[in-house]
Amino acid sequence: MTTYASTLQAPTIEYGELAPVLVVFGVALVGVLVEAFVPRAGRYVCQLVVSLVGLVAAFVAVVALAGTRHLAVMGAVAIDGPTLFMQGTILLVSILAILLIGERGLGGDTDAFTPQASAVPGSPAEREATKAGVVQTEVFPLSLFAICGMLIFPASGDLLTMFVALEVFSLPLYLLCGLARRRRLLSQEAAVKYFLLGAFSSAFFLYGMALLYGYAGTVELTGIASAVKDHTGNDSLALVGVGLLAVGLLFKVGAIPFHSWIPDVYQGAPTPITGFMAAATKIAAFGALLRIFYVALPDLRVDWRPVLWGVAILTMAVGAVLAVTQTDMKRMLAYSSVAHTGFILTGVIALNDAGLSAVLFYLLAYGFSTLGAFAIVTVVRDSSGEVTNMARWAGLGRRSPFIAGVFALFLLAFAGIPLTSGFVGKFAVFQAAAEGGAVPLVIVGVVSSAVAAFFYARVIVLMFFSEPPANVATVARSSVLTTTVIVISAATTAVLGIFPQPVLDLATKAGEFLH
Repeated sequence: MTTYASTLQAPTIEYGELAPVLVVFGVALVGVLVEAFVPRAGRYVCQLVVSLVGLVAAFVAVVALAGTRHLAVMGAVAIDGPTLFMQGTILLVSILAILLIGERGLGGDTDAFTPQASAVPGSPAEREATKAGVVQTEVFPLSLFAICGMLIFPASGDLLTMFVALEVFSLPLYLLCGLARRRRLLSQEAAVKYFLLGAFSSAFFLYGMALLYGYAGTVELTGIASAVKDHTGNDSLALVGVGLLAVGLLFKVGAIPFHSWIPDVYQGAPTPITGFMAAATKIAAFGALLRIFYVALPDLRVDWRPVLWGVAILTMAVGAVLAVTQTDMKRMLAYSSVAHTGFILTGVIALNDAGLSAVLFYLLAYGFSTLGAFAIVTVVRDSSGEVTNMARWAGLGRRSPFIAGVFALFLLAFAGIPLTSGFVGKFAVFQAAAEGGAVPLVIVGVVSSAVAAFFYARVIVLMFFSEPPANVATVARSSVLTTTVIVISAATTAVLGIFPQPVLDLATKAGEFLH
């Protein structure tokens, strides 16, 4: 026993370099204690303050680590430019998401979350909880645990850490999707679909990881890269492993044909959670996708790039076409998210420094615009709650020109119209793809963008130039929380479209992985 113990070495853990993750994890644990010990009347304020302070502190820690390049925790976590840029982006988006999740000022029982998650929909217990004015606060620590996993996911230096991070941020999201106050059965159906399909994707990821371990003898990304470069194993084993691994990651980013969960989950989940997932989850998942293909598998580019070409083309084209046919606002934004996944994949396929920095900028711009768009959806309501039927948004520009104008700005950004962040993002990824020899892919992207512009313009025309229906929707008076999210998202979308160079320079400076 003594001889065996003497051979063990304690792992070295660089706590300072893990500060952003540790701060968020610690605050999430504090949130659990708040739920257990703070009286119900004081939980909401306490949870909101603790969550915001923790996320701001974590962002300060990310800024303090600027310029750090190091493999921490014995190579399990890579601290480099892309890691810090994406962690900072996730935290900024999450701060706004927490504000949106914390909205309780829309009046009466129009709160986004069910007062009692364990109650059967329509049961006396649920009605009693609603009548008593019970406020859902468990969503705050659940969201923080999800953010913790998202921070680790793009920073993972090995596949095992990446898989653990995947599960850490996925499991809370499965729960959060089933907590909608309105249309409870639809919300629970969305949660079940997300859970089942997510479990399948995790299984693909795990099986692919096992095959790559069998090929390379290690789960470290740098070790896999060395094995591929030296051709030390069976290449067929590596290719099958890469394919299975890609299935798990492409599911998370919502690429076709692994997108089937997105419209149903986006529609059924509470709208603040939908916005949170659409922005933060996509950033984290693309971060992991970039790290695997740019760090572990660059020497297999001849094999995986043609596959990603096909996935990107299908994702852009099918996402744009299906979005045109939607009549529900959340489903339209869901298919818009699918199309944008294809646009971002063009930057991944570029496999050059320009592609990496372009994807970083695109994720930042898209995250703010998406969260702002879903924030607008939360305030367009009637007596029964949110109105997502697009026909009932007719004439919104006359009744609430500010809300309609800001929503139009987000739609123009999604369409890639000049002087918006979306135009700069699309231009950057298309330019990088062209430099990487993917000119046909750029052509498909431009055509898909033109198709997408049609349904974005259709919504703008509906809001400003159509007669309002008899059962017209109204804009609820929200608190300072949702107003802050809308204003900051709109300002960021406009500023990044007019003065993008500082952020582009920052993304370029950060666009180098630690190998």
